[in-house]
Parts: sequence; C-alpha cells; structure tokens
Amino acid sequence: MTIKEAAPAKESSALQNNLQKVEQLSERLIKALSNKSVANPGLQGPNPDLMIKASTAYWQDAVNNPSKIFEHQVSFWSKSVQHFIEAQEALAGGQFKAPEDKTPTDRRFSNPLWQSHPYFNFVKQQYMLSSEAIANSVKEIEGLSDKDRTRLEYFSQQIVDLMAPTNFLATNPDALERAVETEGESLVRGLENLVRDIEANDGELLVTLADREAFKVGGNIATTPGQVVYRNRMLELIQYTPTTEKVHEVPLIIFPPWINKFYVMDLKEQNSLIKWLVDQGYTLFVVSWVNPDPDMADVGVDTYVKEGYIEAIEQVKAITKQKQVNAVGYCIAGTTLSLTLALLQKLGDKSIKSATFYTTLTDFSDQGEFEVFLGDDFVDAIEQEVEAKGCLQSYIMSRTFSFLRPNDLIYSPAIRSYMMGEAPPAFDLLYWNGDSTNLPARMAIEYLRGLCQDNKLAKGEFEIDGHKLSLKDVKVPVCAIACETDHIAAWKPSFNGISQMGSRSKTFILSESGHIAGIINPPSKKKYGHYTSKAPIKDADVWLAEGTYNEGSWWPTWDSWLSKKSGKKVPARQPGGKNHPPICPAPGTYVLKK
Repeated sequence: MTIKEAAPAKESSALQNNLQKVEQLSERLIKALSNKSVANPGLQGPNPDLMIKASTAYWQDAVNNPSKIFEHQVSFWSKSVQHFIEAQEALAGGQFKAPEDKTPTDRRFSNPLWQSHPYFNFVKQQYMLSSEAIANSVKEIEGLSDKDRTRLEYFSQQIVDLMAPTNFLATNPDALERAVETEGESLVRGLENLVRDIEANDGELLVTLADREAFKVGGNIATTPGQVVYRNRMLELIQYTPTTEKVHEVPLIIFPPWINKFYVMDLKEQNSLIKWLVDQGYTLFVVSWVNPDPDMADVGVDTYVKEGYIEAIEQVKAITKQKQVNAVGYCIAGTTLSLTLALLQKLGDKSIKSATFYTTLTDFSDQGEFEVFLGDDFVDAIEQEVEAKGCLQSYIMSRTFSFLRPNDLIYSPAIRSYMMGEAPPAFDLLYWNGDSTNLPARMAIEYLRGLCQDNKLAKGEFEIDGHKLSLKDVKVPVCAIACETDHIAAWKPSFNGISQMGSRSKTFILSESGHIAGIINPPSKKKYGHYTSKAPIKDADVWLAEGTYNEGSWWPTWDSWLSKKSGKKVPARQPGGKNHPPICPAPGTYVLKK
C-alpha cells in the first residue's frame, strides 16, 4: 500500500494499542533523557568566534559588494518560484504528478515517491535548491582564512544534512508507508529502539549500528586460535597457533590502534588478516591494548612506547629466541611505532628489523578532514573534559568519527531504527565499530597538541626521555599501505610522512577503498585493487602517475616484501614457552572490557 492509496478508516484496535504504547514509551524516554549529564558546550560545536567571523565577513561583503549578495538571493528566489509554478502547472493538468526534476541523484531519495508524488517531490526539490544556495553563499564569503573557510563549509554542511526531509517523519515517505502498513507498530518499535539506545548510553543518543546480540568476541568473531602469553597494565600479548609445519624465523608483531579494538583484523575466517598471516607461515603476535579507565589518567605517549611497544618487542624476542622482529603499526599505532623506531635508533637498539605502516599519518601539516576538529576550541574542550574525568570517553571519539560521514553513520541508521522500527543489522564490522574504547587523559592531549596541532614529530621536536625524535631517525626498511579514499588518514599526507623518513629502503602501496575496507581486503574476494610504483618516495603525484594498477588485494604484494625480511624457515613455534606459559586463550580478556 502506498500513501496515495491509503484510505481513511476508523482507528483499529491495533492502532489504539500502539498509540497507548507510544505514551508509555514517551514516559520512559523522558526518564532516560533525565540521566544525561551536563555536556561540555565546547564539545557540541565550534567556538562562537567562527560564526562571528563568518557573519562579519558576510555583512562586510554585503556592504562592499551588494550586487553579489542580491545576485545570490535573486537566483535562489527565482529558482524557488519557478519550482512552485512548475509544481502548480503539473497539478493543473489534472494529473497527480510531479513536475520535471533535474536535481542531482541522491540515494537518500531512492523511494519512487520522491520523484512521482507532488508533495514529496516539491519538498525534495526545495531542499536541494536550499542546500545549493547555502553552499554557494558560504563558498563565496570573502575575508576568511582558509582554515576558517574549511570549518565553516563543514559545519554548514552538517546543518544542511541534519535538515534533510528524510530525517523527519512528516516528510519521509518510507517511514509513513511503513507506519500505515503496520498500523503504527513500526513507530512503536522505533520509539522502543530510541529509548533503548538512550538508556544504554546514560542519556546520550548514540545510534546502535549493529545487533549487539548477534556477535560474541571469541565466539563467532575474533576466533583465530592463539594464547595470551604476556600481560601488563597496558596490553595483552597474543601469540597465534601456527597452521604450517614451518614458519619464518623472524617473528611478526602487529600493534593495532588503541582507539578501537584489534579484532577488526579477525572478524571472521574469510576476511581475517590475522589468520591469513598465520597461514602464510609467520609466527604472529598481536597486541590487545587495555581499555583505559580514569585510573590511567597519567598514561602518556611515552608510556605506550615504553610499556607497550618496547616491552612487547622484548617479550617476543624472549619467546622466539630471536634478536629482531618485524613490526606493524595500524593508524595511530603506526604513528607511535615511528616514535618507537626513532627512540630505538637514538638508543642504538636494533630490535626492529623492518616496519610496516597501515594507514598512518606521521606528518600532520595536512590534517585532512580532521582539521575541522583540531582547532583550539575543540582541543581546549577535550582538555577540560579529560582533566575532569581522567580519560576521553569512548562515545566522544565515536561521535566524532561518525560526523565525518553523518548520512551513513548517523542519519540513515537512525531513520531505519527510529522511524522504520527496524532491528539493527547483524553486521560484524558495524558491531566492531560500536565496540570503542576510552583514551587516557595525558595521552589524548599529547597526541592532539604535540602530534596533530604542533606536528612535532615531523619537525623533530617530539621528546621522550630527553631524546628529541624525528622522522629522519626512522632508519629501518619500511613499507607503508595507504588507502585511496581514506577520510581519516588521507593517502597523500601518509605518503609525505613516509617520504621524510631516514630509511634507505622505502616501499609504498596504495590500496583502493577506505580506512578499513582498503586494509581488510582478503585476496579471495578480489574486491579492491592496489597501486605500486618504482618511482622514488618523494612526490605523491609523480609516484602515482608512474605507478601500476594491480588487480586484487595488496596482501600478497606485501607478503612478498615481508617474507624477504623474515629469514629462513624453521619448525613452527607453539604459543608461549618455558618462561611464558599461556595465560588464557585468544582473544584474551582486555578486549572484552566495555
């Protein structure tokens, strides 16, 4: 049944019952919202100074160049009036149809009623015209710095996305059709989902992206066999059970980011990077970081380097009786791996034979899409938050990442859950995405101030234990994998950081897709290809122009590079040893902490 076909009818008993349920759920909703703590206003949006600057620049522009402002307004008014006339003429023809629609294709408006129904089409076209007018007005404001302009464009677009007609029940045909078909039951289920999410997050609204009951870490995800062979306050060290009779002599250790949990590399057997590496004959160790609480407020970047990286490497060397290891750092863990390499170089320690970086930024002169969140207003507010609470709570980071792709990670899931009354999907990657972690107070500020804002590593000014560290101090052979459409660690800034490292042997691989899908790209799927190049690691555009496109996953290409640095084959090693008895099976206990 469509909205057009729905006929007036007396309220059924089902509809009456559902309306009563709505009243009861509304009471629960109010109670749940009352649990919300007072939010730091600095974390809710940019400093008012940005809007003052924008307003001042706009009105200054209006005084100096009034014709441009009038031109914008007249263009918008004329398009709006013309649209209204066309809609009226379409109806005057005696047919229930919409006028011609030349607005761009947008997957938010996939329901056919957006094209055929006069009401919905009018709302859609007017929204698109308004969005265009706002974007043009913001783009042509003069007198703003590039940074302020970028932030203004970003936050203006956030408002435009928020006001999309799909986000409101009265202007969402999918939700209205579902409500009619189910006699209001979909709205009841939606309200139940909304109340559940708010109750689960102490009054904060975080949309549940995946069915929380569909997955169990260590049950049907993160199942590659292994053992925790070492534990300290920072990490659990997992050694995976070999699947080959012989393994490479030099062990491999992966340091995942502590912003999220390591099992993104081990979601299921078919796309598990961890299992694939074990199957290629590597003695594989993976760090599972602790999920910090306020008691770890004093933990800083130096703590991660010394009690995390260096300690884990020493344990791997002791277990395998090897003098060197190959190391991998993913995202922020790659940034910190570069600090570790620089410190070890200063200390004359050759424990790391080679280093691989997954989607890693080390030069933050180009901050990419995160630039809008790295102004003093936000960082000052985060500093106040962590000083008060001892850690940066996970929901703040989750919300920040979600707002980089709001239509995909906020509004579309909210529509499906709260308006359509649908249960969250059983999607392992989204489950992992919602299983986020806190950040220690000192570490969060050192990372945001020292690395992101001040770019001290690239400048050779980041200090640990009296040693000033630089990218030039990274001397070991390195391989970096970046992703073409990565919105968190853009590939060109990643390339630029690698280009400044002091290593004489540098390899760069560019994978198709984004931050996660580009890395978790098993060869069996043949989904995304990758680029390699013999050009020097100096200029990103030249490197790509002279590069070669390769179909399929980058994993085998990297394996070819890594195997040459992993020594001869030796009998497979079982997890642990005389001085490292297994503590518990993989994936361990730290990963389970919420």
